Amino acid sequence: EFRKPIGNRIFGCDDCQLVCPWNKFSKNSDEKDFTPRHSLDDAQLVDLFAWSERDFLNRTEGSAIRRIGYDCWLRNIAIALGNAPTSKVVVAALNSRLNNVSEMVNEHITWALQQHAS
Repeated sequence: EFRKPIGNRIFGCDDCQLVCPWNKFSKNSDEKDFTPRHSLDDAQLVDLFAWSERDFLNRTEGSAIRRIGYDCWLRNIAIALGNAPTSKVVVAALNSRLNNVSEMVNEHITWALQQHAS
Protein backbone atom coordinates (compact mmCIF):
# COMPACT_ATOMS: atom_id res chain seq x y z
CA GLU A 1 0.00 0.00 0.00
CA PHE A 2 2.96 2.38 0.52
CA ARG A 3 5.10 1.48 -2.48
CA LYS A 4 3.21 3.48 -5.11
CA PRO A 5 2.95 6.70 -3.05
CA ILE A 6 6.71 6.61 -2.40
CA GLY A 7 7.26 7.39 -6.07
CA ASN A 8 10.94 7.90 -6.82
CA ARG A 9 11.97 8.97 -3.32
CA ILE A 10 14.71 6.89 -1.77
CA PHE A 11 15.26 8.85 1.44
CA GLY A 12 12.89 11.23 3.20
CA CYS A 13 15.13 13.85 4.76
CA ASP A 14 15.39 15.90 1.57
CA ASP A 15 11.61 16.03 1.20
CA CYS A 16 11.26 17.14 4.82
CA GLN A 17 13.79 19.90 4.24
CA LEU A 18 11.89 21.08 1.18
CA VAL A 19 8.51 21.34 2.92
CA CYS A 20 9.67 22.55 6.34
CA PRO A 21 8.12 25.99 6.92
CA TRP A 22 11.18 27.14 8.85
CA ASN A 23 13.40 26.58 5.85
CA LYS A 24 11.75 29.43 3.96
CA PHE A 25 14.02 31.66 6.06
CA SER A 26 17.18 29.74 5.18
CA LYS A 27 19.74 30.81 2.61
CA ASN A 28 22.02 28.67 0.48
CA SER A 29 25.43 28.18 1.96
CA ASP A 30 28.85 27.86 0.38
CA GLU A 31 29.94 25.66 3.27
CA LYS A 32 31.29 22.37 1.93
CA ASP A 33 29.24 20.38 4.46
CA PHE A 34 26.04 21.59 2.81
CA THR A 35 26.89 20.84 -0.81
CA PRO A 36 25.74 17.64 -2.55
CA ARG A 37 28.31 14.85 -2.38
CA HIS A 38 29.30 12.42 -5.10
CA SER A 39 26.83 14.06 -7.50
CA LEU A 40 23.95 12.52 -5.55
CA ASP A 41 21.75 15.44 -6.52
CA ASP A 42 22.00 14.36 -10.16
CA ALA A 43 22.26 10.58 -9.79
CA GLN A 44 20.32 8.01 -11.79
CA LEU A 45 18.46 5.33 -9.84
CA VAL A 46 19.99 2.48 -11.86
CA ASP A 47 23.48 3.78 -11.05
CA LEU A 48 22.70 4.01 -7.33
CA PHE A 49 21.21 0.50 -7.44
CA ALA A 50 24.53 -0.80 -8.77
CA TRP A 51 26.50 0.43 -5.75
CA SER A 52 28.23 -2.23 -3.71
CA GLU A 53 28.01 -2.05 0.06
CA ARG A 54 31.52 -0.58 0.06
CA ASP A 55 30.39 2.13 -2.41
CA PHE A 56 27.41 2.88 -0.18
CA LEU A 57 29.57 3.20 2.92
CA ASN A 58 32.21 5.33 1.18
CA ARG A 59 29.80 7.66 -0.59
CA THR A 60 27.43 8.20 2.32
CA GLU A 61 30.07 8.80 4.98
CA GLY A 62 28.98 11.71 7.14
CA SER A 63 25.49 11.72 5.62
CA ALA A 64 22.18 10.99 7.34
CA ILE A 65 21.30 8.56 4.57
CA ARG A 66 23.85 6.11 5.93
CA ARG A 67 21.59 5.49 8.94
CA ILE A 68 19.17 3.42 6.87
CA GLY A 69 21.88 0.88 6.02
CA TYR A 70 22.70 -0.82 2.75
CA ASP A 71 19.73 -3.23 2.64
CA CYS A 72 17.19 -0.45 3.18
CA TRP A 73 19.05 1.64 0.58
CA LEU A 74 18.59 -1.15 -1.97
CA ARG A 75 14.98 -1.71 -0.90
CA ASN A 76 14.13 1.96 -1.34
CA ILE A 77 15.78 2.12 -4.75
CA ALA A 78 13.99 -1.06 -5.83
CA ILE A 79 10.68 0.60 -4.93
CA ALA A 80 11.64 3.76 -6.80
CA LEU A 81 12.63 1.66 -9.83
CA GLY A 82 9.28 -0.10 -9.63
CA ASN A 83 7.63 3.30 -9.88
CA ALA A 84 9.90 4.49 -12.70
CA PRO A 85 8.87 4.45 -16.35
CA THR A 86 9.43 1.03 -17.88
CA SER A 87 12.66 0.67 -19.80
CA LYS A 88 15.11 -2.09 -20.66
CA VAL A 89 17.72 -0.43 -18.44
CA VAL A 90 15.42 -0.40 -15.39
CA VAL A 91 14.31 -4.01 -15.86
CA ALA A 92 17.92 -5.14 -16.41
CA ALA A 93 19.05 -3.36 -13.24
CA LEU A 94 16.31 -5.03 -11.21
CA ASN A 95 17.04 -8.46 -12.71
CA SER A 96 20.76 -8.05 -11.98
CA ARG A 97 20.02 -7.96 -8.24
CA LEU A 98 17.19 -10.50 -8.12
CA ASN A 99 18.09 -13.43 -5.83
CA ASN A 100 21.47 -11.83 -5.04
CA VAL A 101 20.28 -9.76 -2.08
CA SER A 102 18.49 -10.21 1.23
CA GLU A 103 15.00 -11.68 1.30
CA MET A 104 13.57 -8.27 2.19
CA VAL A 105 15.20 -6.55 -0.79
CA ASN A 106 14.31 -9.45 -3.06
CA GLU A 107 10.62 -9.04 -2.15
CA HIS A 108 10.70 -5.42 -3.32
CA ILE A 109 12.63 -6.24 -6.49
CA THR A 110 10.02 -8.87 -7.33
CA TRP A 111 7.28 -6.28 -6.80
CA ALA A 112 9.16 -3.76 -8.97
CA LEU A 113 9.55 -6.26 -11.79
CA GLN A 114 5.81 -7.01 -11.60
CA GLN A 115 5.11 -3.31 -12.10
CA HIS A 116 7.05 -3.39 -15.36
CA ALA A 117 5.39 -6.60 -16.54
CA SER A 118 1.89 -5.14 -16.45
